[in-house]
Amino acid sequence: MKARFLGIPGLTDVPDVAVVVDVMRAYTVAAWAFALGAGRIVLAESLEDALALKARHPEWVTLKDGPPAPGFDLVNSPALLRNTDLSGRTVVQKTTAGTVGALAVKDASLVLCASFVVAEATVAVLRARASREVTFVVTGGSGGAEEDLACAEYIAGRADGDVIDADPYLRRAAASRSASELTQGLRAGSTPEDVSLCLELDRFPFAMAASVEDSLMVLRQVTPTGSPTA
Repeated sequence: MKARFLGIPGLTDVPDVAVVVDVMRAYTVAAWAFALGAGRIVLAESLEDALALKARHPEWVTLKDGPPAPGFDLVNSPALLRNTDLSGRTVVQKTTAGTVGALAVKDASLVLCASFVVAEATVAVLRARASREVTFVVTGGSGGAEEDLACAEYIAGRADGDVIDADPYLRRAAASRSASELTQGLRAGSTPEDVSLCLELDRFPFAMAASVEDSLMVLRQVTPTGSPTA
């Protein structure tokens, strides 16, 4: 498998298979939302779109980066989310980088959204797909976020069948600028505990795939064999 690693600005074509990586925190939060019972996650293009969806569907749960805001139910923090009952709910997520990256490759034949907590399940889906080339979208820092690049490189190596020690990749993520800012409390709508939750390798047994459904980009759980989970 040929892997290429691009930031969102570097996406100049439509990849066949894309893995959109956001470790701290979008796709760790999304995985937690599914584990807490969410039926699906709608990836919103803007805060205004998220609010418009909420207005049309008051029962949906809205989630964003940054501090709490009117119209939004949750913030983009796994620690602040993990005691929430989302059974059967539709979650609308809008973040600074993760959701933007997925929407940027929405025309790919397969879009997986990933972080360390779903790494091995993502690997299994890639192996089942047996694609010749996979584009890893490193969403943070215009492609320079060390935690996202470390996770992308780890998944790429595992998808190639390599036996890899995850510890060096996790250490790179733990030493990243994002981890430092979260630890120091510099990001509103987060807690220092988010860092450890974002670095829990293979916490969840499912992958996450996004596709366009009725004009919306919808993220769903995927089993390791690649079949959508009910």
